[in-house]
Amino acid sequence: MNEKNNENIVLEEYENKFSYQKSKSNLNIQFNRVAFIFFIFFTISIIYSIQLIHLGSIKQNIKDETRTSNKKNYRADIIDINGNYLVKTVSSIDVGINPVEVIDKKKLLINLKLIFPKKNFTKLKKKLNGKNFFWLEKKITAENYEKIMLLGDKSVKSEEKLTRLYPQNNLFSHIIGQIDDDNNGISGIEKSFDNELKKIKEPLKLTVDTDIQFLIREELLKFQKIFRAKGSAAILMDVNNGDIISMVSLPDFNLNKRKTINDVNYINRVTKGVYEFGSVFKTFTVAAGFNEGLIEPNTEYLNLEKQLPCDKFMIREYSDKTPTDLTVEQILIKSGNIGSVKIVQKVGEEKFKAFLEKIGLLSRIKFDIEEVGDPISINWGKCKLATASYGHGITTTLLQLAKGYAIITNGGFDIEPTIIKKEINKNQKRKKILNEGVSNKMNKILRKIVVNKEGTAELANVSGYDVGGKTGTAQQSKDGKYSRAKINTFVGIFPSIKPRYTLIVMLDEPKTNSEYIYYYRDGKQPTKGTPYNTAGWTSVEVAGKIIEKIGPILAIKYMEVN
Repeated sequence: MNEKNNENIVLEEYENKFSYQKSKSNLNIQFNRVAFIFFIFFTISIIYSIQLIHLGSIKQNIKDETRTSNKKNYRADIIDINGNYLVKTVSSIDVGINPVEVIDKKKLLINLKLIFPKKNFTKLKKKLNGKNFFWLEKKITAENYEKIMLLGDKSVKSEEKLTRLYPQNNLFSHIIGQIDDDNNGISGIEKSFDNELKKIKEPLKLTVDTDIQFLIREELLKFQKIFRAKGSAAILMDVNNGDIISMVSLPDFNLNKRKTINDVNYINRVTKGVYEFGSVFKTFTVAAGFNEGLIEPNTEYLNLEKQLPCDKFMIREYSDKTPTDLTVEQILIKSGNIGSVKIVQKVGEEKFKAFLEKIGLLSRIKFDIEEVGDPISINWGKCKLATASYGHGITTTLLQLAKGYAIITNGGFDIEPTIIKKEINKNQKRKKILNEGVSNKMNKILRKIVVNKEGTAELANVSGYDVGGKTGTAQQSKDGKYSRAKINTFVGIFPSIKPRYTLIVMLDEPKTNSEYIYYYRDGKQPTKGTPYNTAGWTSVEVAGKIIEKIGPILAIKYMEVN
């Protein structure tokens, strides 16, 4: 019994031990599986976390670079009078490669082909085999930037930059100007206001109107083709405060495609170009006579000579049909040369020079952009005084011409042309520099030049706008001699009863067009072909078309009692 019991006990103990060992073995197998799966997930999470940290560091670096770049390279936006963006600052990233730091060039090249399939990889391979750093992609897209940074190649370098965008492309090229690769202004407003644009936070507001600028440019482009002009220009300015609403010079250029413009034909013809403008100067001669109290509109000049000696040359009338008996008013309406000489001789050299200087025609003008021309100095004398009276042998810029006409038509108040919108100081009094009555007399005559059959600017008589103005046709001086090339100019003012605007249109070397049809606003039968290459048939026609387009906008946007 005892032995049997002992055997049973031993057997039970043995079975218990066996059962225990079996259970322990199963537990180990399950534990190892769980541990292995846990290890896999742990490894994946570590890799994922590292990737997130890497991407986070990239984004943080971009943010840090952006902050640094914002402080260093930020330039304020530029807007027009209505708040439309002319210049906008946006951020972009440039990516480059340092070949010296490339670990596996074949592998990098394959990856780059996948990211940038359109690139020239023959050139790229050559650069990778070199030793010099090179830019791979400027203004890279966000998608491609993420792809290339995920390669984890330390040879890939990125640089965040602030870029200037010009939404209007060519429209304001001569006004806005350009910046260089170091973010410094090199022309136009970008240069003149370089420091201010780097400091101010709010956009810089200009006086120009995008809608009007567009319409004027479109007309200039159209007629530049019609009259096959080398170039053209126009300026529209408020005669009472000097605000420039539009300033166009052709040819122009796309500011988003930065290039060095070396061709002199791309100069700003409004501010930089210095020209003889011809008969538009006769207006200043008459105004000087009025200002000195020496003449009146009805003052008569009888038995005027057909020609006058001037050194080795003779001064003649433009037309043989010009009468020998003329009043002062008729001298300007018919654009008489001899009559203008007689008036300036009465005014005298010193007083005439002083008058032209007073209204800002003879000296370099101070303006918001630095690209301004210097009128050619004159060796005054009897002959030079005579020719200057009708705009021959005397030069200035279109900008200064606009200023001069503004002063003689706005009541005689001095103004400074500006393209920067300034706050109005209601307490500031305007400085009157011409005598009372000069503008009233001048405006009536300028209106008659447009409405009278004897005048030279009939094509600018746009109904409802009371346009006045004066034409000027001048030969260009080349290599010290006068050539057949012309500068045709029309200076318009409107409404002439109480002027608000002056519009000047200039065509550089225009030519006649035998196919162009002139439509008259008074119902007269249309005529085909340009009869003469003069301002009356070219620049005046352009100005009339411009006023038709911009007149309604001016009436709505700028309706104001002066």
